Amino acid sequence: MPSTSTETQGRGLRRTVTTTGLFLFILGDVLGAGVYVLAGKIAGIAGGAVWVPLVVALALALLTAGSYAELATKYPRAGGSSHYTTRAFGPFVGFLVGFCMLSAGIVSVGALTLGFAGDYLTEFVSLPAALVVIIFLGLLAALNARGITESMSANRVATIIEVSGLLLIIVLGAIVIARGDADLSRLTELGTDENGPIAAVFAGSVLAFYSYVGFETSVNIAEETKDPTRSYPRALFGALIVAGVVYALVGVAASAVVPTADLAESTGPLLQVVTTAGIIPPVVFSLIALVAVANGALLTGIMSSRLAYGMARDGLLPAWLGRLLPRRRTPWVAIIVTTGLSLALALTGTLEILASTMVLLLLVVFIAVNAAVLVLRRDTVQGRHFRVPSFLPVAGLISCIGLATQVEGEVWRLGLPFLAVAAVLAGIAAWRHHRNAT
Repeated sequence: MPSTSTETQGRGLRRTVTTTGLFLFILGDVLGAGVYVLAGKIAGIAGGAVWVPLVVALALALLTAGSYAELATKYPRAGGSSHYTTRAFGPFVGFLVGFCMLSAGIVSVGALTLGFAGDYLTEFVSLPAALVVIIFLGLLAALNARGITESMSANRVATIIEVSGLLLIIVLGAIVIARGDADLSRLTELGTDENGPIAAVFAGSVLAFYSYVGFETSVNIAEETKDPTRSYPRALFGALIVAGVVYALVGVAASAVVPTADLAESTGPLLQVVTTAGIIPPVVFSLIALVAVANGALLTGIMSSRLAYGMARDGLLPAWLGRLLPRRRTPWVAIIVTTGLSLALALTGTLEILASTMVLLLLVVFIAVNAAVLVLRRDTVQGRHFRVPSFLPVAGLISCIGLATQVEGEVWRLGLPFLAVAAVLAGIAAWRHHRNAT
């Protein structure tokens, strides 16, 4: 669809992102706040063998990642999931998916902002949460608007810090195990009073899957990648596998060092590993955790603004969302709007509600994207692109449907209004597209 925005009729986004930069972008987005706060929650659902749901969730994430790798290299442009599903199924599904993806990103930034304003920050200073939320989101928006190069540079530093924090947990866990203060028997404990072993793995994998989401945001940077066909699959799969290995080892360390009941009740489970080891001051790890949360919010904010920009360029959102800063070539209007919505959610919602809603919205997106890969096989494009075997998108589709069946009824009741709004707006977008076409 032709864009009506004057800014998007000229030059597109700059291609400045390298393979290494993209790898760190994805790794930084995946190794975000989830692993810092969810290890205890997974233990409460699955039992002491926290590493098992993390490994299962990695396998499920890789299935859907294969679909993204094919589509991002076949159609390397901002808009991502919305663009793919529009090509495959038309404007109604394209807008529905794009709106769910955009909503998930905005909701996620709101949730991460609340995480930043929570317990880790209180290790340093006690401020009103609303004030922290406003300042934090304002700074992120300014960095986002300054440019992708500056944002990627900040991401590189933050990614190194947050990965170092997780490696620190692994090392501290190994030290505690070596000195005989850990209980390795917990590593094989699957199941709780509420869930048997099999149910525990599936239920735990739903929550663990949240730790891997973030890889899908990188497709919106494909248009800004120097050689997406070569770089994107390597960066995507490499980052997910590295994240999976780190997660599994962190899960082993946390479970072996901290009693399962204590782990399940903690809002800062990894901080308990640091405290038990007694080697590093807890305040040091709190600082690392804050960097991890901030980095995740920055990268998700980049995705949200680029997705809004791409949907505007496709005619699925108002054209003024596609306006770019003349010199910086960044989507400044989209940045302001998405940040404002995240601010409203952070000021009125709770971390648990926002995080749960995001997972549900992304499962809807993943189901549509896996289906779109198969439909778009009949669409040929110039140039080479990455291609996955057909059984992988099918397996990805089935896995996402399976995960959706494990989502609790309360989460569905909270998520359905978002999906209803998406469906109504999608119907309006489809009607406008049909009217313009005729």
